[in-house]
Amino acid sequence: MKVVLAYSGGLDTSVAIRWLAEHYDAEVITVTVDVGEVKDYEAIREKALRIGAAEAFLIDAKDEFASEFITPCLKANAIYEDGYPLATAMARPLIAKKVVEVAHEVGADAVAHGATGKGNDQVRFEVTFRALDPSLKIIAPAREWGMSREEEIEYAKERGIPIPVGIESPYSIDQNLWGRSIECGKLEDPAQEPPEEVFEWTAPLDRMPDEPQYIKVEFEQGVPVSIDGERMSLVRLISSLNDIAGRHGVGRVDMIENRLVGIKSREVYEAPAAITLITAHRALEALTIERDLIHFKRSLELKYAELVYYGLWYHPLREALDAFMDHTQRTVTGAVRLKLFKGSCMVVGRESPFSLYRYELATYDRADQFDHRASEGFIKIFGLPTAITRSVLRQLQE
Repeated sequence: MKVVLAYSGGLDTSVAIRWLAEHYDAEVITVTVDVGEVKDYEAIREKALRIGAAEAFLIDAKDEFASEFITPCLKANAIYEDGYPLATAMARPLIAKKVVEVAHEVGADAVAHGATGKGNDQVRFEVTFRALDPSLKIIAPAREWGMSREEEIEYAKERGIPIPVGIESPYSIDQNLWGRSIECGKLEDPAQEPPEEVFEWTAPLDRMPDEPQYIKVEFEQGVPVSIDGERMSLVRLISSLNDIAGRHGVGRVDMIENRLVGIKSREVYEAPAAITLITAHRALEALTIERDLIHFKRSLELKYAELVYYGLWYHPLREALDAFMDHTQRTVTGAVRLKLFKGSCMVVGRESPFSLYRYELATYDRADQFDHRASEGFIKIFGLPTAITRSVLRQLQE
């Protein structure tokens, strides 16, 4: 059997290479996808081969991740349960897509992943695998082998498999361009504050600058295109904001999250660029999108985030919602000024050629052009159904 494995270089997938060979007599081909995590990908490829992979593919998908996955999620202001900007959730379908493409290229019989049996990633991988090619057999080693994390580490040590964690530092970390997630270890006690050692992208309070930093982010039809007047690719822009906002401690998230499989999980995230851009994007939308449309959009954003979190990237509803989101972004062009200071990201200014704000209507000074006399009739008509209903209810009380 020839199996293509989504390979991160971490504990689970490193153990999976050897386990698949031992239990399935499989020829294992690994696929490592660069979605923006800064690491030595050539070393990961060599590691896969050293453990026992027959071939090891490296795929640079940062631009595709930014344009085809981050962009639609940003247009939808996609945040799951008011906290998680969906970095891993949106990356998994892209990785799964690349695994299927390699499976077709090498003529594989099966695809595999390293996700556990109680996490969300297993769903994200497997729903995508089946959506793109239902003929491929799916193997989930971590669901089959029944090993605890400590047992996995011992399994790796016994077979000389190099791994990046030890019993003393058992954190499970996933990161990409849009954010960084940290699980396991001390974080599994939701009553305890996350230790500072788990954070890498965001500065602690004692290392944050003592002066605020102001930045201006420009958008074109909902897509960020420049910082402080300097145009740059989306990948570079997001990377730059991770550095800039991270220095000010922006983007830390500590939440109790409802997983798809029904359990509650304590999750810690770092997402400086994601939090900054979503904050800016929402502010520009508030300036440029009509009231009823933006209110309705907010209700659909919740569903959009849920679909992505649940691994339903290729669901027809998400694709239909993309069309709606794109339509709303036609006027979301302009600039947002942000103040970064001591962990906060505050909008302090916004401007757009498509602004719906009118000074002469909003002001209370002499420039006021609002017709105050029209309000009396408006209020009577607007409140008419309420007034009539209350009069009928009073009859019931008499």
